Amino acid sequence: MTVAHANGGSVEVRLDGRPVRVREGTIVAAAIEQHLPGHGARISPGGSRRLPFCGMGVCGECRVTIDGRPHRLGCQVVCRPGMEIATDA
Repeated sequence: MTVAHANGGSVEVRLDGRPVRVREGTIVAAAIEQHLPGHGARISPGGSRRLPFCGMGVCGECRVTIDGRPHRLGCQVVCRPGMEIATDA
């Protein structure tokens, strides 16, 4: 779930208000799983945690708020330095 980069750098993003570091090229859904294992991106209407299912933007189970914009597909967005990611936890 990451894009290979020759320099192997990292970026810092904020995940639910706390700073975390991920490898450069990491998608948001992978960053969530890396730093909040099993947490998932959102909560279903029934109250259960929802994890990414398709990984290609079809199912919508990875929807998060990114930089204040809700309903972004975490499996389709690459982490950028300073990005604010909010799950609906």
